[in-house]
Amino acid sequence: MTESIPLLLRAARGESVNRPPVWMMRQAGRYMKVYRDLREKYPSFRERSENPDLSYEISMQPFREFKPDGVILFSDILTPLPGMGIDFDIVESKGPLINEPIRSLQQIDNLRFLEPSKSLPFVGEVLSRLRESVGNEAAVLGFVGAPWTLAAYVVEGKSSKNYSIIKAMAFKEPEILHKLLNHFAESIATYLKYQIDSGAQVVQMFDSWAGQLSPIDYDTFAAPYQKKVVEIVKETHPHAPMILYISGSAGVIERMAATGVDIVSLDWTVDMAEGCARLPDHLGIQGNVDPGLLFGSPKIIRERIVDTVLKAKGRKHILNLGHGILPGTPEENARTFFETGKNVNELISKA
Repeated sequence: MTESIPLLLRAARGESVNRPPVWMMRQAGRYMKVYRDLREKYPSFRERSENPDLSYEISMQPFREFKPDGVILFSDILTPLPGMGIDFDIVESKGPLINEPIRSLQQIDNLRFLEPSKSLPFVGEVLSRLRESVGNEAAVLGFVGAPWTLAAYVVEGKSSKNYSIIKAMAFKEPEILHKLLNHFAESIATYLKYQIDSGAQVVQMFDSWAGQLSPIDYDTFAAPYQKKVVEIVKETHPHAPMILYISGSAGVIERMAATGVDIVSLDWTVDMAEGCARLPDHLGIQGNVDPGLLFGSPKIIRERIVDTVLKAKGRKHILNLGHGILPGTPEENARTFFETGKNVNELISKA
């Protein structure tokens, strides 16, 4: 019976598996020639991510090529924003741009509560098609941006190096920011439930910019809203595993564990053994190979994967990078990553 359940889903639930499942953050995208060719034909990122045929095709590209244990929806953490009344664009080489940054109480009061089935039907369609296509060969993953990271984008209006505008709001007008964060928490939880209902078996929350917060401010502006998302989702979908990822999370790993998620995804700046030691035994670990390593030789890629897996031995572990795969990564090195992950037990036995 268990063989009919995808390996990644079994591992994420804490069941005994013969090897860690393997997938890659940003596994669908710029490092693949087939994706770059499609991008030439459809240059708008929003079209690629919001047209269900294109999103489905891009989501499936790495599965066809490498057969990872997880197939993740091709989308963006900002995709739900228009459904709340916040327009955005993604400009190649510049990143996301918010046309009208949210910086006043009046703007927050005017936001709409997200109704995913109405504003994001393409997401539901893609997830359903992915689930049908991959069957039990892989788990289908959905994802969202966490409230703090979404707020950072919409308040700053774009990517930032120092987050001075949202931090000024946090320390001058915290009540405004808390209202925005609460709105996002409730809407994002609803969006996650919609993804699970549509076919996502495991979901990941990216709080990409929470690593820019001091621990005391993480406790104030990030953790409570991560926890609220988890609690709302778990109330109706208690068996859907939830992963939390933060870039630059070394200072808040223990705090991530207290949010109620099932799995903490470590970035590569923390040694896997040390990360495991800092997290409760019942929690799963995801990660955490340096994505820059995939510019190296096949030998060093294999050695580092073996090292990572051995350090996580005895824990619920999903093999992944410590961040998204980088543009320009040789496709053959991505193949080495996946193949090594699938054959890691054999490599360990020979070591």
